[in-house]
Amino acid sequence: MFQLGKTIVSEEILKKEFVCNLSACKGACCVDGDAGAPVEEHEKEIMDKIYPKVKPFLRQEGIDAIEKQGRYITTELGEIETPLIDGADCAYVTFDDKGTSLCGIEEAYNQGEIDWKKPVSCHLYPVRVQEYSEFSAVNYHQWHICDDACSLGEELGVPIYKFTKEALIRKFGEDWYAELEKVAQNL
Repeated sequence: MFQLGKTIVSEEILKKEFVCNLSACKGACCVDGDAGAPVEEHEKEIMDKIYPKVKPFLRQEGIDAIEKQGRYITTELGEIETPLIDGADCAYVTFDDKGTSLCGIEEAYNQGEIDWKKPVSCHLYPVRVQEYSEFSAVNYHQWHICDDACSLGEELGVPIYKFTKEALIRKFGEDWYAELEKVAQNL
């Protein structure tokens, strides 16, 4: 672990390699698990604003879940997440003709309907950020469904911090990322 500004960063994001391999996992991170994607407090307003433009990109099951539960939910622990369809798929997930999970929010973004890619937690994955009162913990979330992504990352020689560069800059800024690169070079 090392400190960068108000973040404590796991060295794993510098040392471990990772490149999403959607052809192998089919986007399992959007449909497996027992919780929705984390949503930051300021993202709630964005999700409310963009929903009418995202809705046409969603499956009916997702629309139904969102209209029943809300565009985001607050858990018993006070965490904000995307709602789930019957406790499984993220309500915003869609599928291509090969059965690969896609994000309806990101599809609306890719089609130029909105200017927000998706919740930053999704964009950052496999990096997870835990907010504390005095700092943010930046960690690698290892999940067996991403074994193929780890293998592809090793094959291509792409460390996690490079794979998630755009998202890390989105979350922490360019100056923070430049400092992260300096730490990586000295490691």
